[in-house]
Amino acid sequence: MIYYFNPADRHALSEFSRTLSILMRKHDISNRETVIVCIGSDRATGDSLGPIVGHFLAMHQKNFHLYGTLENPVHAKNLEDALEFIRKNHRNPVIIAVDASLGIAEHVGYITVGEGSLAPGVGVSKELPSVGDLFITGIVNLSGFGGQMLLQTTRLNLVMRLADFIYRGLNRSLIREYASSSSSHSKLSPALQRAE
Repeated sequence: MIYYFNPADRHALSEFSRTLSILMRKHDISNRETVIVCIGSDRATGDSLGPIVGHFLAMHQKNFHLYGTLENPVHAKNLEDALEFIRKNHRNPVIIAVDASLGIAEHVGYITVGEGSLAPGVGVSKELPSVGDLFITGIVNLSGFGGQMLLQTTRLNLVMRLADFIYRGLNRSLIREYASSSSSHSKLSPALQRAE
């Protein structure tokens, strides 16, 4: 099931955080390593959502492993390497994937959360490996013909608003879930250095 949240709704952030926390508990996140993979590239405005979320998370949170920031993005060219690195270095992690997406006009500007993996690049006809046990997306523009051009012409203001919402909601959920678990020893991991 996919849950939709409109950041313009004053209750959306608390509902987003609560829903994400429930999904995290289903995956026993307090007893497993948490890996967050923020997918995208800062070379296209619409596609920069993931790296911007990663940038915010890298500055303010420390109880998870993070891949994908503005400095070291995880994108189409290195996604397979990143996933292989995660498989080799994290035992039985819970992976939360964050990415931009395209959608119908009524949902542009919304955030989605769900269980299962997301398929990066589908909106722009790229075949990339699926990522995640849980996913978070920000719908940055319309789907359909000209997906790559739509990502190039997406307004940065929209991307920043969605990235801030995702960061704050994810941060709240992580703090909530780890507050009850003093045994957690996860830490912030540097993103892959082979990002470019």
